[in-house]
Amino acid sequence: MTETRNMGRRSFLKFTAFSVGCQALGPAFQGLLARDADSRRINGFGPLRPVKDQTTGLPLLELPEGFEYRSFGWTGDEMVGGLRTPGAHDGMAVISEEDGVITLCRNHELKQATKAFGESGITYDSNAGGGCSNLEFNSRTGEWVKAWPSLSGTVKNCAGGPTPWNTWLSCEETVLGPGDEDDGEWFDFTKTHGWIFEVPKEGTASPEPLTDMGRFVHEAIAIDPDTGLVYETEDRGTAGFYRFRPNTAGKLSDGGTLEMLRVKGESDLRKSSDTGKKYDCEWVVIEDPSLAHANPKAADELGCYTQGKRQGATTFARLEGCWYGNQKIYFDATSGGPAGAGQIWEYDPRNEQLRLLFASPSNEVLDQPDNLAVSPRGGIILCEDGDRVPQRLHGLTPQGELFTFANNNVQLHGERNGLKGDFRGSEWAGASFSSDGKWLFVNLQSPGITFAITGPWQDNLL
Repeated sequence: MTETRNMGRRSFLKFTAFSVGCQALGPAFQGLLARDADSRRINGFGPLRPVKDQTTGLPLLELPEGFEYRSFGWTGDEMVGGLRTPGAHDGMAVISEEDGVITLCRNHELKQATKAFGESGITYDSNAGGGCSNLEFNSRTGEWVKAWPSLSGTVKNCAGGPTPWNTWLSCEETVLGPGDEDDGEWFDFTKTHGWIFEVPKEGTASPEPLTDMGRFVHEAIAIDPDTGLVYETEDRGTAGFYRFRPNTAGKLSDGGTLEMLRVKGESDLRKSSDTGKKYDCEWVVIEDPSLAHANPKAADELGCYTQGKRQGATTFARLEGCWYGNQKIYFDATSGGPAGAGQIWEYDPRNEQLRLLFASPSNEVLDQPDNLAVSPRGGIILCEDGDRVPQRLHGLTPQGELFTFANNNVQLHGERNGLKGDFRGSEWAGASFSSDGKWLFVNLQSPGITFAITGPWQDNLL
């Protein structure tokens, strides 16, 4: 049943414009399914070369000829109100576009128990250091405008996703709580974690967790604007793919029902390389979405997963990026596939079918994809988070061809906020396009930088 009336027609149309991508996306991937991995590699926009940042003059990225970029929101930069920008930039997306002004929301994946960086009104847990900041960009002038803290007092805000009603859902990638221990470190949190929070495009968030959406090791979400259903990924070695049915479309705080995907005849797809095969799917209900652990003494983080697994739900390998496009949900398993180097999955909610689009044969081809996004031209941008140096941004064309779009070239000697080091092995994160496709926004997690990239996209490779 279609439930878009509560979202607002204008918001729905704008969301669809920047999240759907071109209508040819799904069928165009047939070429991907028919060719071996080596033949899928193409030159893309051409060879990469160091390009100087228009903000700092430093050659922070390697890009194809004709592309340029402007950095902003570095760790330590001053935000509105005088606060310094937190580090660990992660998931991010465009959540609003009005008269050329683009608003993004950016996660800060900070784990440590420390004083929250924001004021009390936007703070969930005063002893937690993570959260979000919003950024404003003028697409007409190509200039960054401002940034401000929008959510504080959360933990390991990894990814999330935009909503059709112009907000950001920020996901905690942990289930730590007061007095919990992890890797020999004790955490003096004042509240439980492992939740999803909603952040508005303007102002600041009301720091209340959306508890019915589950307490588990969250990564990303994607919303089908036709139904209002929310799809959620779980970043564990044994992971589930979840769906949230809200009681009221567009108002997640009204609660709803959490479900986990059951692929018929397939209990475990972590090593699958069977590209193109279609699997029929169904969903099982998670009765207690707030259950963090199946075995509390072991602190196993398997509360939701185990409930689904007992009903035959399917296991995936570390599910991360998730995006809506072409009436499909695209998500990746960062350590999936026979080489453990990544899988790209496509779920068709209208036909309840799943298929594997791509399984990386090696880390040289694709090194553990993390965040992903669909462009208005139909390609998919893939953010690497692996061990290879440098870490890369990849494009997956509508014809199913894989190419490297950018290399991380960040090497600093104190030129900006005293930051020093070779950061070329740092992960890419938070890729998102403007609705007209002219601007790609993306982060490098360490040292913590946000970029706006533009260039000759008209070649329609991405």
